[in-house]
Amino acid sequence: MNMIANLQTDITPDGPDYDIVRRVIELITEDYRDQPSLEAIAARLNQSPTQLQKTFTRWAGLSPKGFLQAVTLDHAKRLLRKEDMPLLETSIEVGLSGPSRLHDLFVTHEAMSPGEWKAKGGGLIIRYGFHICPFGVALIMVTDRGLSGLAFSDSGDERACLEDMTCRWPNACYVEDLQATVPYAARIFEPGKWSSDQPLRVVLIGTDFQVRVWQSLLKIPFGKAVTYSDIANDIGSPTAQRAVGAAVGANPISFVVPCHRALGKNGALTGYHWGLTRKRAMLGWESAHA
Repeated sequence: MNMIANLQTDITPDGPDYDIVRRVIELITEDYRDQPSLEAIAARLNQSPTQLQKTFTRWAGLSPKGFLQAVTLDHAKRLLRKEDMPLLETSIEVGLSGPSRLHDLFVTHEAMSPGEWKAKGGGLIIRYGFHICPFGVALIMVTDRGLSGLAFSDSGDERACLEDMTCRWPNACYVEDLQATVPYAARIFEPGKWSSDQPLRVVLIGTDFQVRVWQSLLKIPFGKAVTYSDIANDIGSPTAQRAVGAAVGANPISFVVPCHRALGKNGALTGYHWGLTRKRAMLGWESAHA
């Protein structure tokens, strides 16, 4: 099994752009209550406001101001807890969504058989590649049936990301193959290419319970969110909230199977396997494209 993350030069960004974007996300995440202006953020990073606006918008898909509005999702926790305001109304109240028509990510999916899952990937050839995306470096993994893995890392952490994913199916054969993964990268992060006429094919590799949770995640509309309790009720196991949370955390196809849209009790963001900052970035990105 090839465990070396051999990045190709064509996916490495020029200059320090991603580091700047990462620092902006961290700054806004930490200081969102102060509602820092673009000028204040730029001064903190020794950047010009105009250049920072262009860089961040190109990478994140929305402006720093738009992302700041999205991060105020944390304010929604207070509204949900103290005023019992419904989640969607709370999102609108804090500026996370609007009345515009929401776009859905159309996917078609199938699950591996229990026997295939128990074999821990035995007999599977999984092709993988690393690609720059709005949320850092994306590790895309595919089989002949479709997309089987999507993970994220910061630049320099690709090996750990690859090891995290390959240990899930240790008996599979892994082949680095950008030619196989480029078409997926081109579609996953480009809303203009999401279409029900040509749905993205996804293959789910997990236990029966995990697959049911992941299938429930696929029902969450773009730009919306649900709680673990909602998911537990949807799969017919209302008392299994803790197990649902574990299955959400084990989701191998992040973003496409939208585990970032699952919230804790009273709308709390809770954790995210690939980092809470990245979860906020995804929610903000979706808010901008909704």
